[in-house]
Amino acid sequence: QMQLVDSGGGLVQAGGSLRLSCAASGDTFSDYAMYWIRQAPGKEREFVASITWNGRGSDYADSVKGRFTISRDNAKNAIYLQMNSLKPEDAAIYYCAASKSWPTRRTEDYQYWGQGTQVTVSS
Repeated sequence: QMQLVDSGGGLVQAGGSLRLSCAASGDTFSDYAMYWIRQAPGKEREFVASITWNGRGSDYADSVKGRFTISRDNAKNAIYLQMNSLKPEDAAIYYCAASKSWPTRRTEDYQYWGQGTQVTVSS
């Protein structure tokens, strides 16, 4: 069993930056690939980014490529999402998730989820 706690969301102006964090506890963190997923009001959950067990591989949605960076620190049992050049369409609740599969963009493949953190981008 793994518990994930998301944090770092907030209100930012378009063009600004935020850094999201996800702290893990419970199961062996380095056994899992990690994911960021977001859900905007009235829309389905959407894959954002992922990172391999050892942090050497990553994958991004086309909509965030070049603006967002995912990273992890296995010593701290944490992952991060650095979000730059934010756009109003990036506004959503952001969730981290853990999976023993990588890469996968199917949310049903993610075993554990954080509670989500709200990102609001003003234009």
